[in-house]
Amino acid sequence: MEPDEPGEALTELRERRLGALGLLQAAAGSGLAAYAVWALLLQPGFRAVPLRLQVPYVGASARQVEHVLTLLRGRPGKTVDLGSGDGRIVLAAHRCGLRPALGYELNPWLVGLARLHAWRAGCAGSVRFCCQDLWKVNLRDCHNVSVFLAPSVLPLLEDKLQAELPEGARVVSGRFPLPTWQPVAVLGEGLDRVWAYDVHSGSPAGQVPPGPSSASVPGAPTSPAG
Repeated sequence: MEPDEPGEALTELRERRLGALGLLQAAAGSGLAAYAVWALLLQPGFRAVPLRLQVPYVGASARQVEHVLTLLRGRPGKTVDLGSGDGRIVLAAHRCGLRPALGYELNPWLVGLARLHAWRAGCAGSVRFCCQDLWKVNLRDCHNVSVFLAPSVLPLLEDKLQAELPEGARVVSGRFPLPTWQPVAVLGEGLDRVWAYDVHSGSPAGQVPPGPSSASVPGAPTSPAG
């Protein structure tokens, strides 16, 4: 048996090496798959946008969508979702009567996915998804705006909203509040929290003027200024 022992040991060592190589190959394959998902679904279009304005896609949760609709339900005028992703907020807005509803999304793969969801929901002809940079969208006829963006771009977004939104427009920001505007209503907890801001004449956009007009949305908890 002794002469066979070196051969057996060599065979065992080779098997171990093959096992380690298999693990390495699996890890490399997983990394390649993750990169492929990023390259196909998240990266397209980002090259044309300055790094400081890029916002990665993270889909809104069902609770977040519910809170957005609570703060917008019953309002007239066009509803837009800036960075609409797979279209879930736009479709939910259409279903609850916020019409017309449309989304702006830079990633063509996500725009295609949103259109597929609309087709499957039977409302492909009633909602619109535009493959367009949200920073180049004209908001002058938009009365209801939903945003789920990163904190780093919110100061710039405030400037755009203040310059373009019409009188009486409402902005609902999810996950993170606008840095200097004062909300008229806050709903939810933690990452599911959303903030509502109204654009008033006679005061900076997002600032609540004194008097009865500063009342919050019926049925939604209010947040004190500041």
